[in-house]
Amino acid sequence: MSEPAGLASGFSRFRVDFAYDGTDFNGWAKQPKLRTVQGVLLEVLEQIFGPTENDFAMRIAGRTDAGVHADHQVCHFDLSPEQQKRLGRTPLTARRLNNLLPSDIAVHSISVAADGFDARFSAIGRSYKYLITDGACKPNPKRARYALSVKKELDVDLMQQGTQLLVGLRDFGAFCKPREGATTIRDLRTLSVTRLPDNAIEVFLEADAFCHNMVRAIVGSLIAVGEKRHSLADLKAMQESAVRGAKVKVIDPRGLTLDAISYPSDEKLGEQAQRARRRRTAEEISV
Repeated sequence: MSEPAGLASGFSRFRVDFAYDGTDFNGWAKQPKLRTVQGVLLEVLEQIFGPTENDFAMRIAGRTDAGVHADHQVCHFDLSPEQQKRLGRTPLTARRLNNLLPSDIAVHSISVAADGFDARFSAIGRSYKYLITDGACKPNPKRARYALSVKKELDVDLMQQGTQLLVGLRDFGAFCKPREGATTIRDLRTLSVTRLPDNAIEVFLEADAFCHNMVRAIVGSLIAVGEKRHSLADLKAMQESAVRGAKVKVIDPRGLTLDAISYPSDEKLGEQAQRARRRRTAEEISV
């Protein structure tokens, strides 16, 4: 039995699986005077459990920027015995939270977290989908909030060729917003570009983790390849440079949706959390 790092003695940790439409949120993280996903969740928890000095030690599996959506997001929060007493006889359920939440956030489930669980560090994978409508698609106003509109018809086959230059354990510094002390080495396990039956284009990405702006920068670079503004050689050179340059553009968030978070079996949650805190080095990259 292992307690998650940061879980105070006597506290209980709860796991929340939920979704949101990110259009009207200024991202995940709580910010003064701005509507954010975390801010709204904290307001609801405070209605039930009273004021908090540490945001209930809430941690998210993967922070999302303003305008980014989530079909499956995961966070955890910690409660003291005194806070739990405020529940009374009414259990803490997804329905109870959803009755208090606005319509653009929906809780799928809430449960007492397994031993060792940490929403961020116990995760072994995250996947995203990015939806694009291009010149081959009929205009659809229902998609305006959830898809990037590109006027030209994209060469999907060429974009798919480009994906093969990026998959693997690599330094994605060219596609990440630099953060002091943070590594940009990631294991991009899956990257695919598919023309859907209605002619929209879906870019699917799955990795152990993503650094800031990485998904939107990669998709933006693949779009440039599909428009033939960048060659495959350009894309390869950008990745190998591992340095953010002028050719890399971070595209609009509206087409981006966090698809899923994956975790190991319960008995491996604590071990994975410890492993994830270890900083990767360039020596680990396989050529």
